[in-house]
Amino acid sequence: MSDLVSIIIPYYKKKLFFKKTIDSIKNQTYKNFEIILIYDDSNRSDLIFVKKTLKKIKNKNIIINKKNMGAGISRNYGIKKSKGKFLSFLDSDDVWDKNKLKKQIKFMKNNCLEFSYSNYSIIDEKGILLKKIKSPNIIKFRDLLFSCDIALSSVIINSKLLKSEKFPNLKTKEDYLLWLKLSKKNIKMMGIDKNFVFWRKTHNSLSSSVMQKLKDAFLVYNKYLKINFLFSIILIFFLSINSIIKRYL
Repeated sequence: MSDLVSIIIPYYKKKLFFKKTIDSIKNQTYKNFEIILIYDDSNRSDLIFVKKTLKKIKNKNIIINKKNMGAGISRNYGIKKSKGKFLSFLDSDDVWDKNKLKKQIKFMKNNCLEFSYSNYSIIDEKGILLKKIKSPNIIKFRDLLFSCDIALSSVIINSKLLKSEKFPNLKTKEDYLLWLKLSKKNIKMMGIDKNFVFWRKTHNSLSSSVMQKLKDAFLVYNKYLKINFLFSIILIFFLSINSIIKRYL
């Protein structure tokens, strides 16, 4: 029997795109999965819609936060409730290729991996393709310091790796810091050369706030990784330049 995959999805004001996200899970050729949805909005206006969208999925768990906790903390709640051997993360406005779980898990087993990711495409709010991003074959800690080349919604990870490591309480860059902490432990992180994810670029998302991203990047380097002030600023410069190159050039 195939291994159970726990799909962790925080939800916060993504009603316009959420159905397409869930449809991309329903269409997966790999069927042994559970959805753990963390409703992270103190406003309950979307809750009925969310429950209706997930109604036909038998293996699911809907967690309702009492207040907005942020994506990282919400994912931690989901991880704690998960039952799968593998964890897969999906933002509530992104979309998967139908073969993502099947092919990526096979890739992991063939290569004895506990952490994998894939290439991805950037799409706009209407689903129009903006750019295709090819991720490196192998990523190590030093590589990640200068450029975050792992898309959250492309990651599949063995759940045992997150027994001791969690997503930090940051508004952005929370996934970036987790990948850095895991890579520092010399965990083999390998990418499959397939485009399995459509990452949606929206105008009002936190990830589109330049100042917030710069602030959180400094916290990642200086506070969490204990890198000195000057080198932290240098790393932020390279991180920003590489991000611009990937997404706009």
